[in-house]
Amino acid sequence: MSCQLLRKLLISAVVTGLCASVQANTTNTPADPAEIIDTGAAPVAPAIRIALLLPGRTGIFGAAADAVRTGFLTAYEGEKQGVIVNLVESGDTPADMLKTYLSALDGNDIIVGPLSRNGAALIAQSGKVGKPTVALTQPEGEADAALPPKMLVVALSVEEEARQAAAWTEREKTGGKIFAVSTATAWQRRTVKAFIAQSRILGLDVTPLELSVGANALSASGLVQLKQRMDADRPALLFVALDAQQAIQLRSSIGADTPLYGISQLNPRNQSADPDSRQPELDGVKLLDIPWQVAADSPAVSMYPRPIVDNPQQHNADLDRLYALGIDAYRIALEIGRTHKNFDIDGVTGRLSVNIDSSGSHFQRTETPAVYQDGIVVPAQGQR
Repeated sequence: MSCQLLRKLLISAVVTGLCASVQANTTNTPADPAEIIDTGAAPVAPAIRIALLLPGRTGIFGAAADAVRTGFLTAYEGEKQGVIVNLVESGDTPADMLKTYLSALDGNDIIVGPLSRNGAALIAQSGKVGKPTVALTQPEGEADAALPPKMLVVALSVEEEARQAAAWTEREKTGGKIFAVSTATAWQRRTVKAFIAQSRILGLDVTPLELSVGANALSASGLVQLKQRMDADRPALLFVALDAQQAIQLRSSIGADTPLYGISQLNPRNQSADPDSRQPELDGVKLLDIPWQVAADSPAVSMYPRPIVDNPQQHNADLDRLYALGIDAYRIALEIGRTHKNFDIDGVTGRLSVNIDSSGSHFQRTETPAVYQDGIVVPAQGQR
């Protein structure tokens, strides 16, 4: 997930309800047992009440929340029998989010949210997570910390993509060292750190290399030095924690002979607003991304409509991913609401696995290995 989309969310605290049509059940005890009539009808299960805790549509980052909300309600419309969804708008500070979260616990069975790393951290640390809570982002500072047993984190994570990329390179490399290339940008450093940590577990030899940036482009002198280093060390491959434009610039400098691997930020294709966009300069580059972005024709993805984009210039690939996250968040919450403890979902953000036991709530997303062909990203053949 793009970290830029998950900064401080500026909204007011408002609570709105969106309810499925569920009739209330009332039972009157008859005075005389002889009056009881057995109709043979099965008892009606109570509705599953799910609260979606997100910021409002206004503010700089309202588009991110709106994308998740729209995806969530899209999935709800397709499978809403016996479900009540309450849309809960939080305030713009972690304290506001915690206050709204605590209010949402009363009257709901499951809470989905928040979208703020700091807000999720405060909720996790509050000691008040008494009902299943599906967090949409990794709590700040909680990557290696124990989470409350009822909190399940389903965030789209560049770190997790990097770990999966490390396993992929371990399967495919032919020998020699690996260069892990990034700039000083925070998400890129985090990505490289996760890649290196997983690579070392797998016994891979990885050298981190950080490029400087000037005038919105990679430093020309830094690229020259990288090329010289590659000529001397002849790495087996490069893991690039870069965006697509930076990767294009890098490739124009070092050539296309050395294999490049990366994560979803190498794929800026806006499926909803500009499905014909292409990046032929990256043909052959391998990356991890969600099925929503790379396997639009698969049954698991094609059953859901693409979001309607009013302003293509303000829409981007990360908003498409957040829309997809909303779809899968609803499906996960619904399974939890049905009291399922261990389940798998063929999701639009990957193959999802949830395990809830005495040790806590555990989640795993496996994304799609993909490759650039003819300027677009498609699933890599023979990879799962």
